[in-house]
Amino acid sequence: MVSIVLVDDHFLVRDGIRSLLEDEKQYEVIGEASDGREAIELVQSLCPDIVICDIRMPEMSGIETVKELTTLSVSSKTIMLSMHDSDEYILQSINAGADGYLLKDAGKEEFLKALSTVSKGNKYFSGDVSSILVKNLLKNSDESIKEKPSKLAEVGKKEKNNPFDLTKRENQILKLAVSGMTNKDIAAELDISKRTTEVHRFNLMKKMAVKNVLELSKKAREYDMIP
Repeated sequence: MVSIVLVDDHFLVRDGIRSLLEDEKQYEVIGEASDGREAIELVQSLCPDIVICDIRMPEMSGIETVKELTTLSVSSKTIMLSMHDSDEYILQSINAGADGYLLKDAGKEEFLKALSTVSKGNKYFSGDVSSILVKNLLKNSDESIKEKPSKLAEVGKKEKNNPFDLTKRENQILKLAVSGMTNKDIAAELDISKRTTEVHRFNLMKKMAVKNVLELSKKAREYDMIP
């Protein structure tokens, strides 16, 4: 059973989601909050598997709420619920620590797919939001790359064979990941946020069809992408 806490300042929205999930036996709404501050207390108390949070609320926005929950290191996964598909909202949500971004006009099938995906520890972004997010994030990151001499010099400056069409940033993260560095270490080395590192790493592993660092290292050597 996947437990859920709903956070939205509109009762009708919360009621609609609760009604939608009534026939889904694997999900259970265990709590509701009408603002961010109430949500933080509720999540700390109930420890739900997933928090579905509206992005625009009075006093404390959904982005601020998710950021605070991330800071508190709660184990709950978070899905932002919004009417907006703007790059700004999406990127702010990811940087705050959100695991998913779902548009309010999504159908039941997509809503349930988002819950299933996030409950399994993966990321989910509604429809075109996924491609908008990835393209924007990777574009901005690649344009702002600043080479450092230390470990980046050790892994080599020249790109080798690139059969999976990796971006420059993904190639950097590939080399640092197989060298044993954690996401936190990689973020510090490349001067980017940990969340940005996680998004790049997620896309890197998806492109190469691997599930862990061991498989990543094995395939990278198989295709002569690393020494």
